[in-house]
Amino acid sequence: MQEDILRVLITEEELQKKVHEIGSRISEDYKDKNLLLVSVLKGSVIFMADLMRAITIHARVDFMAVSSYGAGVKTTGVVKIIKDLDLPLEGYDILMVEDILDSGKTLDYLMDTLRQRNPKSIRIATLLNKPDRREVNIKADYSGFVVPDEFVVGYGLDYAEKYRNLPFIGVLKPEIYAEN
Repeated sequence: MQEDILRVLITEEELQKKVHEIGSRISEDYKDKNLLLVSVLKGSVIFMADLMRAITIHARVDFMAVSSYGAGVKTTGVVKIIKDLDLPLEGYDILMVEDILDSGKTLDYLMDTLRQRNPKSIRIATLLNKPDRREVNIKADYSGFVVPDEFVVGYGLDYAEKYRNLPFIGVLKPEIYAEN
């Protein structure tokens, strides 16, 4: 697995430091609110687990699973909700927790969908931000790292369901995904 990585972009230590910084900011910003963290599976699960441990206030969690990539490297633009939220959103301050904000299409669709359920507020926390690839007008309220337009894996991010378990963010060698 390691031999497929071109280079380490963000180390495990850098990730943990940034997650704690974001968790502290969220704890302060939401201290008097009814916080519901919504993780978009599967990519954000590691970030979500670490982030919720870094948050020092009461928070509930829920999960959604969506599909827009298939086994490819670019979004199809068609979002399919595979697992919806279990909780009603009315009265909650929603914080969408994402692994990477790339084209923004999937998150834009989800935000529109969730707004129709009448939450008090809805904001975005993303570990990685790739603004060079943005195709819709969407911004993260909490962002860990801006990354270049390269294919990144690790810390929950995958290619064809592989590499999620790497403890760092690495750039995948192009020959690995060029075959598809």
